[in-house]
Amino acid sequence: MGMVRGVLRTVRLLAFGAFLNAVVSFTFVYLFVYLVGPRGLTVTQAGVISGVGGVGLVAGNFTGGWFGDRLGHRRALLAGACVSGAALVVLPALPVAALYAVLPVAQYAAGVVRAANAALVAVSVPEGTSRRQSFALFRFASNGGFAIGPPLGALVATRFSYDWLFVADGVGTLLFAVYAARILPARGSAHSVRAHDPDAPGLWHELRARPAVLVLLAAIVLVDLVYRQQYSTLPVFLADHGHSTQLYGWLLAINGGLILCLELPAAHALRRRAPLGLVGVGLLLVGLAYAILIPGAGVLFAFTMMLSLTLGEILYKTPATAYVADQAPGHAQGRFQSLYAGASISGQVLAPPLGAALYASSPALLWPLCALLAAGAGIAVLAARRLPVPGERARMAGKGPHAETGSPERAPAG
Repeated sequence: MGMVRGVLRTVRLLAFGAFLNAVVSFTFVYLFVYLVGPRGLTVTQAGVISGVGGVGLVAGNFTGGWFGDRLGHRRALLAGACVSGAALVVLPALPVAALYAVLPVAQYAAGVVRAANAALVAVSVPEGTSRRQSFALFRFASNGGFAIGPPLGALVATRFSYDWLFVADGVGTLLFAVYAARILPARGSAHSVRAHDPDAPGLWHELRARPAVLVLLAAIVLVDLVYRQQYSTLPVFLADHGHSTQLYGWLLAINGGLILCLELPAAHALRRRAPLGLVGVGLLLVGLAYAILIPGAGVLFAFTMMLSLTLGEILYKTPATAYVADQAPGHAQGRFQSLYAGASISGQVLAPPLGAALYASSPALLWPLCALLAAGAGIAVLAARRLPVPGERARMAGKGPHAETGSPERAPAG
């Protein structure tokens, strides 16, 4: 298939591993039910444990790249998968008090794995080739696995027990570590440990030299806060307007189905388009999605909203990831990917409490504010196209009239 023909074998193998790992990563879906059900905790206790686990996941995403840059991305991936898998396997046998410590550790390690995976894709694919398609394939594989995982988890929980969900997730994560160890060479590659250079510029120095990356990261945090309202306040909003859970389920099915069908073709078709332009338009579409809900909560409004939200997601997520990889210096690739990974999942912690608080106090303000935040983020990213890029003038001078093909902004991976 032309869309993946240019993707390196290592990335295809990593994507297959991510698919298998995503298939068994269903415990986060049923964690709250497990805590208030078989574990017999109160809603408040379950909320606290789930919350600290979410903080661990975000922290792992934000900091996991540090380990990769110093110890090697392969080692970071394997260590994170082993810690996460082992913690999940033993979690059902632990007393409730231990869950407050073990679950954040498992989630932190899972965040490290996520950041390491992104860094491995980035270092495996040279800038200016097929980075964007590589990240799109990786997202496709992960989304495909998550589409299968929750129904499979429900089957395991009903046929066996909720405890087996954690055992299966843990064993699957450990098997993923074994698989990754086999496909990623231990030595002589970009995946192995690099000699740490004490004279290399620090992370903040590199970020300040790339102001467009800073703008993008801030925009992603804002839009993820908005984007993830679909998992918290949106179902409450629909229920308050008389819609059944079935409608919400159909909306999520549309989101997942369109992403699986369109994201890879879109990445291939738009591979030569400037990434920040695509990201900016995508964020504007996310804002438009929530603006559609301002007039009302009819079925047509809801489906149109999800269509706009999904198209926005397809446009912004893969190009944004590839752009950060293209902008990162070699010695800080892991930390750049870690920052993006953390920003792109920050809404998992921020969206539910902030969205719920606003919806409870001023429900009429929630969707207008979401629309304004996403639109502001999109406009900021579009404006960031004019910001300086390190080494851009040198590349332009060295490549003559076709210099645009090497510019991370003007002609991205593809």
